[in-house]
Amino acid sequence: MKKKIARIKRATKARKKIRKLNTIKLLVHRTSKHIYAQIISADASRILTTASTLEKKIFRLLKSSGNKKAAAIIGETIAKRALNKNIKQVAFDRSGFKYHGRIKALAESARKFGLNF
Repeated sequence: MKKKIARIKRATKARKKIRKLNTIKLLVHRTSKHIYAQIISADASRILTTASTLEKKIFRLLKSSGNKKAAAIIGETIAKRALNKNIKQVAFDRSGFKYHGRIKALAESARKFGLNF
């Protein structure tokens, strides 16, 4: 339980800083089996676009949906969908997860395909 509390504290601190920026944010959540990404408006009233390993088109490409390769594909997908909606600059909200592994793979892939954090 301490691990979850630490993650929530990290998320709270990061979200306070992002709120001050008043910009569109890329929110990432992961579970042991899947990874999810959403782009949310600056006032947090609308979800502009999403991508996850639960989507049939993406799930068919993967052997496993809970690894770095899956995260990189989600990063690429969310970046392409954001650019189609003319979204280039976002704030990266990693939901308190440490910046390594799947979270890092998703972020680097999104940057590679045109999103700026």
